[in-house]
Order: sequence, then structure tokens, then C-alpha cells
Amino acid sequence: MYRALTIAGSDSGGGAGIQADLKTFTAFEVYGLSVLTAVTAQNTLGVHGVQVLPPDFVALQIRAVLSDIGADAAKTGMLATGEIVAVVAREMKAFQLTNLVVDPVMVSATGHPLLDEDAVEGMTALLFPLAKVVTPNLDEAAILWGEKIEDVSGMQEAARAIKALGPQYVLVKGGHLRGPTVSDVLFDGTRVEIWESPKIPTENTHGSGCTLSAAIAAGLAKGQPVKAAVEAARRYIHAAIASGLRIGKGKGPVNHLVKVQGLKG
Repeated sequence: MYRALTIAGSDSGGGAGIQADLKTFTAFEVYGLSVLTAVTAQNTLGVHGVQVLPPDFVALQIRAVLSDIGADAAKTGMLATGEIVAVVAREMKAFQLTNLVVDPVMVSATGHPLLDEDAVEGMTALLFPLAKVVTPNLDEAAILWGEKIEDVSGMQEAARAIKALGPQYVLVKGGHLRGPTVSDVLFDGTRVEIWESPKIPTENTHGSGCTLSAAIAAGLAKGQPVKAAVEAARRYIHAAIASGLRIGKGKGPVNHLVKVQGLKG
């Protein structure tokens, strides 16, 4: 049984965070392990409150699951503070976990900050060099690069700049670019891979970033090369957004129960 670990915050609305990651692992038939970094009071309308867990307890959770069950891959989501970032980096090193996907979650889709400003530097200095793949969206990539991104050319420049921070691969997600298509850019230090797909007219996209990074981690856990893992993850998230759920009074989540051919092999 393949195993994947998510280190992230809890979404009480069930659409993002730990909940989205575990649903995604199940869709790929990967056994999911979880380490909570924070608990949010959240629904489709937004984040109403955040309770961050003590860094030592985050470390204890990681040690508990990895020393017993182990993991073939891991992903990080909301890490909240610089102290938690440092703890996660330390434990990933200690357990020599190399299939690490870092989703640099900084701000929620509704604008609520999910990462302390001083934690960004810690993430780039401590976690990025350990990452197999880093998966920033346009806003996160712009923060990391220091420039506004308005087109695919800008995405490529941002990917090159972020690659210099140490990860093996950078996937810049272009879901928020203007226009009828969604472009994603993957850079390995030498080769640039660009995927395009039609933009789906829907507001039910909550949890899409968490889901994509979890799907990549699931593929890596199965031993897939990065490009193959990204391609399978893109097919899954595209289908999940296309069949997004109209739940709640705000922006609904993607549909993690969507059936996609070829995910379980």
C-alpha cells in the first residue's frame, strides 16, 4: 500500500486543507496520513478564525506517523508560522523524506492571511531546498519572484527565479490568468513544460490548490516521475472543478469524488 502524508491546516468546511488532501489520496488509492498545523473555522464564505497548534506538537505528530507507518511522499499546505516551517523542515530531513511537495499557502482565496510574513523567508530557505516540487499559484509566485505576473512568459520567469531557491521542480499554476485558457508551467532547471486547458466557468473551485498538490504527492508516492504525476494531477483537478459542488452560500468546493480514468494504477 502506497502512503502519502499531508502536513496542513484543517478546513471545517471540508473543501480544502487536510480534508481535501485525504480525499485526494483516497481517489488515487493511496493511504493518507495527516499532521495538523492549525484548525480553521471556515466555510464556503471564508475563514472566520484560525487556531495554530504548538510547533512541538506538530513535530510530535510527524514523528508518530513516520516512525511507525512511514510515507512514500509528503506534501505541505498551510504552515502558518516560521516556527512550524522550521520544525517541518527539520523532521523531513531527519526522516530523509525526498518526495516532498511544497504548496506555499500564503493567503486564502477570500484574502485571509494563512502564513506569517516572517515565515515566507523561512519557507524559501529551509523547505524549498528539500522539495521535489513547489506549486505556487500566480499570487504566491509573484510574491516569491517579486514581480507581478500577467502572462505565460511571466510565469516562466517566475519559475526560473523560484527554481534558484532550491527545489528540484517548480510548477507555477496559472488558473487566475485572464483569458479563456488555464496555463501551467513546469520547470526543472533546464526544460520548460507548458500545459493549457480550457478555463471552466464556475465559482466552485475551493480547495483546488490543495487538491492539485495532494494529487502530485499521490503520484510521487506511487513512484511516478514528476511530469507524469503532474499530468495525472491536472486531469484530476480539471474534472473535479468541472463537476464542482454547489454546497453552502459561497464558493463551493471541487468534487473530490469525480471519476477519472487511469488514476488508480
